[in-house]
Amino acid sequence: MKKWIVPILILVLIAIWGFRVNNSVVDLNEDVKEAWGNVQNSYQRRNDLIGNLVNTVKGAADFEKSTLEAVVKARAEATKPEININNADDLSPEKLEQLNKAQSGLSSALSRLLLVVEKYPDLKTNQNFLKLQDELTSTENTIQTARTRYNEAIKPYNQYVNKAPQSLISGIIGYSEKPYFDADAGAEKPVEVDFSK
Repeated sequence: MKKWIVPILILVLIAIWGFRVNNSVVDLNEDVKEAWGNVQNSYQRRNDLIGNLVNTVKGAADFEKSTLEAVVKARAEATKPEININNADDLSPEKLEQLNKAQSGLSSALSRLLLVVEKYPDLKTNQNFLKLQDELTSTENTIQTARTRYNEAIKPYNQYVNKAPQSLISGIIGYSEKPYFDADAGAEKPVEVDFSK
């Protein structure tokens, strides 16, 4: 009877350790999901604001139609179901890269829109437009903060699921490394400022 006690005790300790690893991975994964949800909420707020902004700008009769079309097209691209990642468990480096590319295209089109507005004094004094512009600026800051917090949630998660010995259990129960948000392509280049225009 005594010879069975040691193997049973070892199995019980392994089972307890396995449950602790599982619970820790679940807690860390929930932090990642929460952070990802905040990123998605920020993107959704920007998309809603852009729709209102485009409608406000359309009121300027001679506003460049091509600029508005570029914003609308970029917004549609950024909200495509195949690009939008609603669940943090579906994140992959490839999907995150697609999302980053679409969101960067939207930010670029929006920047062009806001630059073109400078040519329209009536639009620059429109209170609705000014309020939307301020809200967009605030939302861009919120997006950056949400992306930073997502990366901060990813780090302990990735460290945990990649370190031995818990990586054995993590892999068995289906948890693997998740991608970080990287800087947009070309972000490392200095911004060119031209005051001659």
